[in-house]
Amino acid sequence: MAPIETRVVELDSRFGLRDLLGLRGRAAWLFLLMLEAVIALYMMPAFADTPLWAAIVSALLMLIAGGLVTAIPVDPLPLPVAFFAVVAATAATGLSVMNPAPSMSHQSVWSAFASSYVFSVLVLRGRIRTAWAGALAVASAVLLAGVGEHLPAPTLVGSLVPIGTLTAISFFTAIMRPMQRSLRMLREDAMMRAAAEATMAAADSERNRQLARLDLVARPILERIADGAELTAAEQEECRLLEAELRDGLRAPQLVTEELSGAARGARGRGVEVVLLDDGGFAGVPEWVRKRVIDAATKELDAANHGSVTVRVLPLGRHVLGTVLAHAPDHDRRTEIDTDGRVSVTD
Repeated sequence: MAPIETRVVELDSRFGLRDLLGLRGRAAWLFLLMLEAVIALYMMPAFADTPLWAAIVSALLMLIAGGLVTAIPVDPLPLPVAFFAVVAATAATGLSVMNPAPSMSHQSVWSAFASSYVFSVLVLRGRIRTAWAGALAVASAVLLAGVGEHLPAPTLVGSLVPIGTLTAISFFTAIMRPMQRSLRMLREDAMMRAAAEATMAAADSERNRQLARLDLVARPILERIADGAELTAAEQEECRLLEAELRDGLRAPQLVTEELSGAARGARGRGVEVVLLDDGGFAGVPEWVRKRVIDAATKELDAANHGSVTVRVLPLGRHVLGTVLAHAPDHDRRTEIDTDGRVSVTD
C-alpha cells in the first residue's frame, strides 16, 4: 500500500493587508515603482533648496527606505527594516531643514511629504506604532528647525500637513482589520478542507488499487475455496506464496514491483524465507536510486536457494537507504545502498 500524505497543512498564520489588497507578485512590483516615483518627485525640489550633497543623501535615504519597506516579503515587516525607515526619513528631513535656501520661505519641507508615504506603507505592513514614532520624529525635526528660525511659520505648518495621510491610512487599517481576520479564517478553512479532500482521495485511490490487485491475484483461488473444492498440494503451495505476496504489499508497498515480486516468489518456492520491510526511506529519493535498491534485492533473491533474505528500506534521514541481508548456513552477505546510489557488499 502506497504511503498516504497525513501531514497537516501548515497554514499561514498571518494574512496581512498586502494580501487583502492584492499587493503580491507583479502588483507589488508596480506598487514599488509607483512609490519610488512619488518619492523621487517629492525629493526633487530639495536639489534647489539645499546643498547638493545634502539633497543627494536625502534622496538616496528616502528611496532606499521606500524600496525596503515595500520589497521585503515578510509580514509584519522586520523591526530592523522599520527602524531604518524611521531613521532614514528623520535624517533626510533633518538635512533638508538645517540647510535651507532663501526660497524656502515659500515652500514646504518636501521630505516630510515623502516620508508620510513611507510611513503609510509601514502601517500596511503591520508596523503602525513604528510608523507613528517615525512621524513624530520627522515632525520634531521640522519643529526644531522652526524654533531655530530655520523655517518660517507658513513653511512649518505646511510641512506638518502630510501627517493627515498617515492618519487616514491608520483609520483605514483599523476598519479593515475585522475583514482581514474573517478572510484569514475563510482561507485557513479552505486549506483544511482541501487537505482533507486530498487525503480522502489518496486513500480511496489506494484502496481501489489494492482491491484491483487482490481481485486479480486472489479471486481464482478464493472462488475455489468458496466452492468447497479440495485443494491440491500445488494449490496449497500457491496459497502460501499468494499470502506472502499480499503481506509484502502491506509491509513494503514501495518494494512491490513486478521484478522484485517475481524474484521473491521464486525464492520462496525454493524454500527461502523472504522478508520485505519498508520504513519510508524512499520518499524524496530519485527513481534511479530506488531502482538500484530493487535491483540489488532482486539479484540476491535470484541467487538464494536456502536460508533467508531480508530486504529493508530504512527510515528517512539515514545515510543508508536500503539493506539486503542474505543468510545461509555457509555464508552471510550484507548489501547496503546509500542515498547517493552507492552499493557496498560485506561478506
